[in-house]
Amino acid sequence: MKTTDFAQYVTDFLGQYLPSECGLSQNTVKTYSLTFTLLLRYMQQVEKIKPERLTIADITKQRIIEFLQWTEKYRGCCITTRNARLGALHSFFKYLQYRDVKGLFTWQEILSVKYKKHQKPVMAYLSTEAVTLVLQQPDLHSRIGLRDFVLLGLLYDSAARVQELIDMTPSDLRFGDTTTVTIRGKGSKVRTVPLSEKQVRNLRIYLDRNNLLDKSRLTLPLFPNPQGNRMTRMAVLNIVKKYAGMARKSNPTLIPGDTGCHSFRHSKAMHMLEADIHLVYIRDFLGHSSVDTTEVYARASEKKKQEALAKLNPNIIVEGKTSWQKDKNLMEYLKNLQNKY
Repeated sequence: MKTTDFAQYVTDFLGQYLPSECGLSQNTVKTYSLTFTLLLRYMQQVEKIKPERLTIADITKQRIIEFLQWTEKYRGCCITTRNARLGALHSFFKYLQYRDVKGLFTWQEILSVKYKKHQKPVMAYLSTEAVTLVLQQPDLHSRIGLRDFVLLGLLYDSAARVQELIDMTPSDLRFGDTTTVTIRGKGSKVRTVPLSEKQVRNLRIYLDRNNLLDKSRLTLPLFPNPQGNRMTRMAVLNIVKKYAGMARKSNPTLIPGDTGCHSFRHSKAMHMLEADIHLVYIRDFLGHSSVDTTEVYARASEKKKQEALAKLNPNIIVEGKTSWQKDKNLMEYLKNLQNKY
Protein backbone atom coordinates (compact mmCIF):
# COMPACT_ATOMS: atom_id res chain seq x y z
CA MET A 1 0.00 0.00 0.00
CA LYS A 2 1.31 3.43 -0.93
CA THR A 3 1.94 5.74 1.99
CA THR A 4 0.41 9.20 2.07
CA ASP A 5 2.30 12.47 2.39
CA PHE A 6 0.80 12.93 5.87
CA ALA A 7 2.23 9.59 7.02
CA GLN A 8 5.65 10.45 5.58
CA TYR A 9 5.80 13.89 7.20
CA VAL A 10 4.60 12.68 10.62
CA THR A 11 7.13 9.83 10.57
CA ASP A 12 9.97 12.22 9.74
CA PHE A 13 8.74 14.77 12.30
CA LEU A 14 8.57 12.29 15.17
CA GLY A 15 11.42 10.01 14.14
CA GLN A 16 14.04 12.48 12.91
CA TYR A 17 13.20 16.15 13.35
CA LEU A 18 12.23 16.21 17.04
CA PRO A 19 14.91 13.87 18.44
CA SER A 20 17.78 14.66 16.03
CA GLU A 21 17.36 18.28 14.98
CA CYS A 22 15.59 19.62 18.07
CA GLY A 23 17.22 17.27 20.59
CA LEU A 24 13.96 16.54 22.40
CA SER A 25 13.81 13.65 24.83
CA GLN A 26 12.06 10.36 24.16
CA ASN A 27 9.36 11.25 26.67
CA THR A 28 8.60 14.51 24.87
CA VAL A 29 8.39 12.71 21.54
CA LYS A 30 5.95 10.23 23.10
CA THR A 31 3.79 13.12 24.27
CA TYR A 32 3.79 14.64 20.78
CA SER A 33 2.95 11.28 19.22
CA LEU A 34 -0.13 10.98 21.44
CA THR A 35 -1.50 14.16 19.86
CA PHE A 36 -1.24 12.61 16.40
CA THR A 37 -2.81 9.37 17.62
CA LEU A 38 -5.80 11.38 18.82
CA LEU A 39 -5.89 13.40 15.60
CA LEU A 40 -6.05 10.18 13.55
CA ARG A 41 -8.82 8.89 15.79
CA TYR A 42 -10.77 12.13 15.37
CA MET A 43 -10.36 12.14 11.59
CA GLN A 44 -11.62 8.57 11.38
CA GLN A 45 -14.52 8.83 13.86
CA VAL A 46 -15.76 12.33 13.05
CA GLU A 47 -14.51 13.21 9.57
CA LYS A 48 -14.78 9.59 8.32
CA ILE A 49 -11.27 9.61 6.82
CA LYS A 50 -9.29 6.44 7.50
CA PRO A 51 -5.66 6.85 8.68
CA GLU A 52 -4.28 5.12 5.56
CA ARG A 53 -6.13 7.63 3.35
CA LEU A 54 -5.38 10.78 5.31
CA THR A 55 -3.35 13.38 3.41
CA ILE A 56 -1.91 16.73 4.34
CA ALA A 57 -4.58 18.43 2.23
CA ASP A 58 -7.23 16.99 4.59
CA ILE A 59 -5.84 18.98 7.51
CA THR A 60 -7.36 22.46 7.62
CA LYS A 61 -7.64 25.22 10.18
CA GLN A 62 -11.33 24.50 10.75
CA ARG A 63 -10.67 20.81 11.30
CA ILE A 64 -7.91 21.59 13.81
CA ILE A 65 -10.30 23.87 15.73
CA GLU A 66 -12.98 21.18 15.71
CA PHE A 67 -10.43 18.56 16.78
CA LEU A 68 -9.47 20.70 19.79
CA GLN A 69 -13.15 21.14 20.70
CA TRP A 70 -13.58 17.36 20.38
CA THR A 71 -10.74 16.72 22.86
CA GLU A 72 -12.49 18.93 25.40
CA LYS A 73 -16.09 17.84 24.87
CA TYR A 74 -15.80 14.12 24.18
CA ARG A 75 -12.50 13.20 25.81
CA GLY A 76 -12.93 15.43 28.84
CA CYS A 77 -9.55 17.11 28.44
CA CYS A 78 -8.92 20.25 30.48
CA ILE A 79 -7.90 23.49 28.77
CA THR A 80 -4.26 22.94 29.73
CA THR A 81 -4.25 19.58 27.93
CA ARG A 82 -6.09 21.10 24.98
CA ASN A 83 -3.41 23.78 24.69
CA ALA A 84 -0.67 21.14 24.94
CA ARG A 85 -2.23 19.31 21.97
CA LEU A 86 -2.28 22.58 20.02
CA GLY A 87 1.36 23.18 20.92
CA ALA A 88 2.34 19.85 19.40
CA LEU A 89 0.40 20.66 16.23
CA HIS A 90 1.96 24.11 16.02
CA SER A 91 5.40 22.51 16.15
CA PHE A 92 4.44 20.14 13.34
CA PHE A 93 3.17 22.88 11.03
CA LYS A 94 6.19 25.09 11.75
CA TYR A 95 8.26 22.11 10.61
CA LEU A 96 6.06 21.76 7.50
CA GLN A 97 6.75 25.37 6.47
CA TYR A 98 10.25 24.29 5.46
CA ARG A 99 9.26 20.89 4.04
CA ASP A 100 6.26 21.79 1.87
CA VAL A 101 6.22 25.46 0.87
CA LYS A 102 3.29 24.90 -1.49
CA GLY A 103 0.97 24.69 1.49
CA LEU A 104 2.52 27.67 3.29
CA PHE A 105 -0.75 29.63 3.44
CA THR A 106 -2.60 26.67 5.00
CA TRP A 107 0.17 26.03 7.51
CA GLN A 108 0.18 29.66 8.61
CA GLU A 109 -3.61 29.59 8.94
CA ILE A 110 -3.30 26.65 11.32
CA LEU A 111 -0.49 28.41 13.20
CA SER A 112 -2.90 31.31 13.77
CA VAL A 113 -5.16 29.11 15.94
CA LYS A 114 -4.97 30.65 19.40
CA TYR A 115 -4.28 29.00 22.72
CA LYS A 116 -7.38 29.05 24.88
CA LYS A 117 -7.23 31.33 27.90
CA HIS A 118 -8.09 29.86 31.26
CA GLN A 119 -7.82 30.67 34.91
CA LYS A 120 -4.73 29.14 36.44
CA PRO A 121 -5.64 26.75 39.24
CA VAL A 122 -4.53 27.43 42.79
CA MET A 123 -1.26 25.62 43.45
CA ALA A 124 -1.92 22.39 45.35
CA TYR A 125 0.74 21.78 47.95
CA LEU A 126 0.91 20.11 51.35
CA SER A 127 2.10 21.39 54.68
CA THR A 128 4.91 19.51 56.42
CA GLU A 129 2.29 18.00 58.73
CA ALA A 130 0.28 16.82 55.73
CA VAL A 131 3.32 15.21 54.05
CA THR A 132 4.11 13.42 57.31
CA LEU A 133 0.53 12.18 57.59
CA VAL A 134 0.55 10.78 54.04
CA LEU A 135 3.86 9.00 54.68
CA GLN A 136 2.39 7.35 57.79
CA GLN A 137 -0.21 5.49 55.71
CA PRO A 138 1.73 2.72 53.87
CA ASP A 139 2.08 -0.66 55.61
CA LEU A 140 5.83 -1.04 56.05
CA HIS A 141 5.48 -4.75 56.86
CA SER A 142 4.46 -5.54 53.28
CA ARG A 143 6.72 -5.42 50.23
CA ILE A 144 4.36 -3.14 48.29
CA GLY A 145 3.83 -0.92 51.32
CA LEU A 146 7.58 -0.41 51.76
CA ARG A 147 7.96 0.38 48.06
CA ASP A 148 5.15 2.92 48.18
CA PHE A 149 6.54 4.51 51.35
CA VAL A 150 10.00 4.99 49.81
CA LEU A 151 8.49 6.11 46.49
CA LEU A 152 6.39 8.82 48.16
CA GLY A 153 9.30 9.91 50.32
CA LEU A 154 11.62 10.22 47.33
CA LEU A 155 8.94 12.01 45.30
CA TYR A 156 8.92 14.69 48.01
CA ASP A 157 12.58 14.70 49.04
CA SER A 158 13.96 14.99 45.50
CA ALA A 159 11.09 17.17 44.17
CA ALA A 160 11.19 14.98 41.07
CA ARG A 161 8.54 15.11 38.38
CA VAL A 162 6.62 11.86 38.08
CA GLN A 163 8.35 10.83 34.82
CA GLU A 164 11.74 11.64 36.36
CA LEU A 165 10.91 9.33 39.26
CA ILE A 166 9.76 6.55 36.93
CA ASP A 167 13.03 6.77 34.96
CA MET A 168 15.27 6.46 38.04
CA THR A 169 17.49 3.41 38.43
CA PRO A 170 19.63 2.28 41.41
CA SER A 171 22.71 3.49 39.48
CA ASP A 172 21.42 7.07 39.79
CA LEU A 173 22.04 6.99 43.54
CA ARG A 174 25.41 8.03 44.94
CA PHE A 175 25.91 7.13 48.60
CA GLY A 176 28.41 9.07 50.68
CA ASP A 177 28.64 11.80 53.29
CA THR A 178 26.00 13.52 51.20
CA THR A 179 23.88 11.06 49.25
CA THR A 180 22.58 12.35 45.93
CA VAL A 181 20.31 11.21 43.14
CA THR A 182 20.84 12.06 39.47
CA ILE A 183 17.64 13.18 37.78
CA ARG A 184 17.10 13.33 34.03
CA GLY A 185 14.58 16.07 33.41
CA LYS A 186 12.86 17.93 30.60
CA GLY A 187 14.87 18.66 27.49
CA SER A 188 17.43 15.97 28.43
CA LYS A 189 18.71 18.21 31.23
CA VAL A 190 20.44 16.39 34.07
CA ARG A 191 20.61 17.62 37.65
CA THR A 192 21.94 16.14 40.88
CA VAL A 193 20.08 16.77 44.13
CA PRO A 194 20.98 15.84 47.72
CA LEU A 195 18.76 13.61 49.83
CA SER A 196 17.94 13.85 53.52
CA GLU A 197 19.45 11.37 55.99
CA LYS A 198 16.05 9.83 56.78
CA GLN A 199 15.29 9.27 53.12
CA VAL A 200 18.71 7.67 52.61
CA ARG A 201 18.09 5.23 55.47
CA ASN A 202 14.71 4.28 53.99
CA LEU A 203 16.24 3.86 50.54
CA ARG A 204 18.96 1.56 51.84
CA ILE A 205 16.39 -0.68 53.55
CA TYR A 206 14.32 -0.81 50.37
CA LEU A 207 17.33 -1.48 48.14
CA ASP A 208 18.69 -4.22 50.40
CA ARG A 209 15.36 -6.03 50.70
CA ASN A 210 14.89 -6.03 46.92
CA ASN A 211 18.56 -6.77 46.14
CA LEU A 212 18.68 -3.70 43.87
CA LEU A 213 22.33 -2.93 44.63
CA ASP A 214 23.46 -6.06 42.83
CA LYS A 215 25.57 -5.11 39.80
CA SER A 216 23.23 -6.93 37.44
CA ARG A 217 20.25 -4.85 38.64
CA LEU A 218 21.72 -1.35 38.79
CA THR A 219 20.09 -0.30 35.53
CA LEU A 220 16.66 -1.73 36.32
CA PRO A 221 13.83 0.60 37.37
CA LEU A 222 14.19 1.82 40.93
CA PHE A 223 10.45 1.34 41.42
CA PRO A 224 9.35 -1.50 39.10
CA ASN A 225 5.81 -2.71 38.50
CA PRO A 226 4.91 -6.37 39.27
CA GLN A 227 6.31 -7.38 35.86
CA GLY A 228 9.65 -5.74 36.64
CA ASN A 229 9.17 -2.93 34.13
CA ARG A 230 8.90 0.81 34.63
CA MET A 231 5.71 1.98 36.26
CA THR A 232 3.34 4.20 34.32
CA ARG A 233 2.43 7.74 35.34
CA MET A 234 -1.09 6.56 36.12
CA ALA A 235 0.25 3.83 38.41
CA VAL A 236 2.25 6.38 40.42
CA LEU A 237 -0.75 8.72 40.52
CA ASN A 238 -2.91 5.89 41.85
CA ILE A 239 -0.38 5.32 44.64
CA VAL A 240 -0.43 9.00 45.57
CA LYS A 241 -4.24 9.15 45.45
CA LYS A 242 -4.55 5.99 47.53
CA TYR A 243 -2.49 7.21 50.49
CA ALA A 244 -3.67 10.82 50.22
CA GLY A 245 -7.23 9.46 50.47
CA MET A 246 -6.33 7.40 53.53
CA ALA A 247 -4.71 10.43 55.15
CA ARG A 248 -7.75 12.59 54.31
CA LYS A 249 -9.99 10.22 56.25
CA SER A 250 -7.76 10.78 59.26
CA ASN A 251 -7.67 14.56 58.84
CA PRO A 252 -10.01 15.92 56.12
CA THR A 253 -8.89 19.55 56.51
CA LEU A 254 -5.19 18.80 56.15
CA ILE A 255 -5.12 16.98 52.80
CA PRO A 256 -6.51 18.84 49.73
CA GLY A 257 -8.84 16.87 47.48
CA ASP A 258 -6.74 17.60 44.39
CA THR A 259 -3.52 16.15 45.80
CA GLY A 260 -1.49 14.53 43.01
CA CYS A 261 2.08 13.60 42.09
CA HIS A 262 3.09 17.20 41.39
CA SER A 263 1.78 18.23 44.82
CA PHE A 264 4.89 16.69 46.40
CA ARG A 265 7.16 18.70 44.09
CA HIS A 266 5.24 21.89 44.87
CA SER A 267 5.37 21.08 48.58
CA LYS A 268 9.13 20.60 48.62
CA ALA A 269 9.65 23.89 46.79
CA MET A 270 7.35 25.77 49.18
CA HIS A 271 9.02 24.30 52.24
CA MET A 272 12.47 25.26 50.89
CA LEU A 273 11.24 28.78 50.22
CA GLU A 274 9.74 29.12 53.69
CA ALA A 275 13.04 27.90 55.12
CA ASP A 276 14.59 31.01 53.50
CA ILE A 277 16.53 29.10 50.86
CA HIS A 278 17.30 31.46 47.96
CA LEU A 279 15.20 31.13 44.81
CA VAL A 280 18.31 30.51 42.70
CA TYR A 281 19.09 27.34 44.67
CA ILE A 282 15.45 26.24 44.51
CA ARG A 283 15.54 26.81 40.74
CA ASP A 284 18.54 24.50 40.38
CA PHE A 285 17.00 21.92 42.74
CA LEU A 286 13.82 21.81 40.66
CA GLY A 287 15.62 21.91 37.32
CA HIS A 288 13.94 25.09 36.10
CA SER A 289 15.64 26.85 33.20
CA SER A 290 14.80 30.29 34.61
CA VAL A 291 14.25 31.71 38.08
CA ASP A 292 11.14 33.39 36.66
CA THR A 293 9.45 29.98 36.70
CA THR A 294 10.49 29.40 40.30
CA GLU A 295 9.05 32.75 41.42
CA VAL A 296 5.56 31.25 41.23
CA TYR A 297 6.25 29.71 44.65
CA ALA A 298 7.10 33.08 46.17
CA ARG A 299 3.81 34.48 44.86
CA ALA A 300 1.85 31.51 46.23
CA SER A 301 3.37 31.36 49.72
CA GLU A 302 0.98 32.74 52.35
CA LYS A 303 3.75 32.62 54.95
CA LYS A 304 6.02 34.81 52.83
CA LYS A 305 3.19 37.28 52.26
CA GLN A 306 2.58 37.52 56.00
CA GLU A 307 6.29 38.01 56.64
CA ALA A 308 6.40 40.78 54.06
CA LEU A 309 3.46 42.56 55.69
CA ALA A 310 5.06 42.20 59.11
CA LYS A 311 8.13 44.06 57.85
CA LEU A 312 6.06 47.16 57.08
CA ASN A 313 6.37 50.10 59.47
CA PRO A 314 4.08 49.19 62.38
CA ASN A 315 3.44 52.89 62.99
CA ILE A 316 1.47 53.13 59.73
CA ILE A 317 -1.53 51.52 61.42
CA VAL A 318 -2.00 52.32 65.10
CA GLU A 319 -4.51 51.15 67.64
CA GLY A 320 -6.82 53.43 69.56
CA LYS A 321 -8.78 56.50 68.58
CA THR A 322 -7.49 59.32 66.44
CA SER A 323 -7.65 62.94 67.61
CA TRP A 324 -10.92 63.70 65.82
CA GLN A 325 -12.56 60.68 67.45
CA LYS A 326 -11.64 62.09 70.85
CA ASP A 327 -13.24 65.46 70.07
CA LYS A 328 -16.73 65.08 71.58
CA ASN A 329 -18.07 68.27 69.95
CA LEU A 330 -16.94 67.12 66.52
CA MET A 331 -18.40 63.66 67.03
CA GLU A 332 -21.73 65.14 68.07
CA TYR A 333 -21.74 67.39 65.02
CA LEU A 334 -21.11 64.43 62.69
CA LYS A 335 -23.92 62.41 64.25
CA ASN A 336 -26.35 65.28 63.88
CA LEU A 337 -25.26 65.77 60.29
CA GLN A 338 -26.00 62.10 59.50
CA ASN A 339 -29.48 62.39 61.07
CA LYS A 340 -30.37 65.21 58.71
CA TYR A 341 -29.95 62.93 55.73
